[in-house]
Amino acid sequence: MRQEEIWDAETARRYDTPGTGMFAPEVLGPVVDRLAELAGEGAALEFAVGTGRVAVPLAERGVPVTGIELSAAMIEQLRTKAGEAVIPVVRGDMATTVVPGEFTLVYLVYNTISNLLTQAEQVACFRNAARHLRPGGRFVVELGAPDLRRLPPGSQATVWHCEPGYIGVDTFDVLRQHLVSHHFRFDDTRQARLYRSPHRYIWPSELDLMAELAGFELESRHADWTGSEFTAESRSHVTVYRIPEVTG
Repeated sequence: MRQEEIWDAETARRYDTPGTGMFAPEVLGPVVDRLAELAGEGAALEFAVGTGRVAVPLAERGVPVTGIELSAAMIEQLRTKAGEAVIPVVRGDMATTVVPGEFTLVYLVYNTISNLLTQAEQVACFRNAARHLRPGGRFVVELGAPDLRRLPPGSQATVWHCEPGYIGVDTFDVLRQHLVSHHFRFDDTRQARLYRSPHRYIWPSELDLMAELAGFELESRHADWTGSEFTAESRSHVTVYRIPEVTG
């Protein structure tokens, strides 16, 4: 599936869940707090800005935010919450699209870098972030840690979430570092709705090498937005990379 097919009008309409899930204050609040701190007095650029889940509250905090977004439907949904003057958006992919201006912060949240399905595209994304940042600027990536330890020998899939009306299943292609997340939603009838999204998972050490190739230095890695320690048991991480200051 192409990304344009995944992030279509139906997905854009269903994406926002105000006050719950990804939009719950206890989930979203720490994200915005940390990004506002990292942006400082400068401007921020969000790769794959989507419907503005993070960009809108970050702009409300006084941080100038620009977005790059591939999906016209997601941009249209964003425009119901913030106009072009508030959050300018350039339509395009996060690996190659360039926007005017210089930023102190570029950020990618909620596993979005894994939507790029080749290592080359992911490296290009890092390089694109670097070209937008001033010296000392930061690139923040929120990404799930590969969870292959839960994959039984000989198995190609794991159930990663199960609750009434919903089951989440990941299927793996370990040779290509690919997985497909399958989201099944159902009720008491025989009918179910399936949503799928393909990803290329990235090991933290591999992510650090991508950053180094683009001229970044690793500044910090934590298990969440509040600064919890990242360990072997962590399911995800928030990693901050930094462009070195010019010296001499």
